[in-house]
Amino acid sequence: MPSQLQIRRTGFTLVEILVVVVILGVLAAIVVPQFTSAASETRDNTMKTTIHRVRVQLEIYKNHHNNMYPTLANLEAQLTGETNINGVVVPANTPGSFGPYIMEFPVNPKTGTKTIGSGAIGTSDWYYNETTGAFHGNDSAESRLF
Repeated sequence: MPSQLQIRRTGFTLVEILVVVVILGVLAAIVVPQFTSAASETRDNTMKTTIHRVRVQLEIYKNHHNNMYPTLANLEAQLTGETNINGVVVPANTPGSFGPYIMEFPVNPKTGTKTIGSGAIGTSDWYYNETTGAFHGNDSAESRLF
C-alpha cells in the first residue's frame, strides 16, 4: 500500500483557476469594444451605400420623367414599380413604361424600418424632398449628414 506521500492528486488549484479567469477577463475587456465599434462602422457604411444607391436611382428616375422626382406620397411605389412618363405607376411590362429602379425600398440599417418623411430629425427613418430630390437618413442628426 502506497504511503500518503506517494499519492499525487491531479487537477487545478483554486489559485490557478482564478489566474486563468482574470486573464480571460482582461482579454475580453480588450476585444469586446473593438467588436462594438466594428458593428457601428458597418451600420454607417451600409447607410452611406444605401443612400448613394437610392440617390443614383432618383437621378435616373428624374431623367426619365421630364426632370421631375418621384412624389413623397408614392416614392416607394414609383421606385419599385413601373411608371409612365408622368410618374403614374402602371402594370408591369406596359409599353413605354420605365423602371423598376430598385427591387425593394431599403430598410434604414440603424432602425430596421423604412418609413419615409420630410419632417424633423427622428420623425421617420428616411428623409426625402420631392422638389430637390434630397434623400438621407432621418433617424438621427448623424445620419442626416450622410
